Amino acid sequence: MTIEKFREVLDTKPFQPFTICLADGMAVPVVSREFVTPSPSGRTVVVFQPDDRMSILDLLLVTKLVVEPKSNGERARKKK
Repeated sequence: MTIEKFREVLDTKPFQPFTICLADGMAVPVVSREFVTPSPSGRTVVVFQPDDRMSILDLLLVTKLVVEPKSNGERARKKK
């Protein structure tokens, strides 16, 4: 995973929740942009969960990002 691709998904507007999948099989959900803190270099990120758990991740170990589909409510509002 490139740092640039991660930033692109994180900065998508409007934000869409996504899951970070790691080489060891671990999956870390990202529920909000505000729950992610990148290091100055961007290679490492800290991802917080609503219950205050946190994961410190090396982006070089990320195998894929799974972006959650938009809810039907969001689609319906956009059609109006």
